[in-house]
Amino acid sequence: MEYFVAQNSVVRTIWGKADTVLFIFAGAAAEFAVNKAVDWLYFTGRLPADPLGRLFSTVEYARRIVFADSQGAEQAIDTIAAIHGAVEAKRGQQIPAWAYRDVLYMLMDYSIRAFELLERPLAEAERAEVFDVFCRVGQRMGIPDLPATYAAWLPDRQHHLEQDLVHSACTTDLYRQYRRHLGPVRYRLLLQGQRLVVPALVSQLLGFGRRSWLQPIVPLYRATKHLRLSQWVKTSLLPLDYRAQIAALDVAPAPAFQ
Repeated sequence: MEYFVAQNSVVRTIWGKADTVLFIFAGAAAEFAVNKAVDWLYFTGRLPADPLGRLFSTVEYARRIVFADSQGAEQAIDTIAAIHGAVEAKRGQQIPAWAYRDVLYMLMDYSIRAFELLERPLAEAERAEVFDVFCRVGQRMGIPDLPATYAAWLPDRQHHLEQDLVHSACTTDLYRQYRRHLGPVRYRLLLQGQRLVVPALVSQLLGFGRRSWLQPIVPLYRATKHLRLSQWVKTSLLPLDYRAQIAALDVAPAPAFQ
């Protein structure tokens, strides 16, 4: 059987661990909030109404692509493209190509940042492997003007950060929704976790300020994450209703889209 992502790929390692996936989407949740195209997520109403549900829906699609065979992954990607196409038709305009690239670049960047925060530095070839996997996702979706190599992607990622981010009314409202759905304690943990992974420009736009007080805890977490206490910490980051879904992130998803 041919897989979309090789079974020994570091991308499977990254997306096969709940703590890494949670940090990927903590970072993406921060950057989404200051992206100039965040209004598209408000158009459907799904994101502000249920940001945690939207997160796990997105996670599920991403993980199915990473762990599926080639046919299943391509069907999942086509489903994502069709969903976006339906939203575009309903609104009567197209999502800008740069916005599609921004989302793809978030998945690339935060996959690397989250894994390196919690595990180890990636070799240059491993970073290029992350880029290749998500670049193939973008190509399947028909996203134009994607860089040809990881080296070419780095300055393009920086360019997108500098051109496509702004603090807006949607930013303020989205963080209000994060707080409402998480509660004050988990919301503060989210902010501290986001500080650990977001680029400097995102941190600046969100007013994160000084370093996260979680930073000194990261080495301890690395050393003890296999223990029951660390498992409890991980499942406590989100409300009780989502604990089963968090636990499921440590298991390869069952085949779908067949």
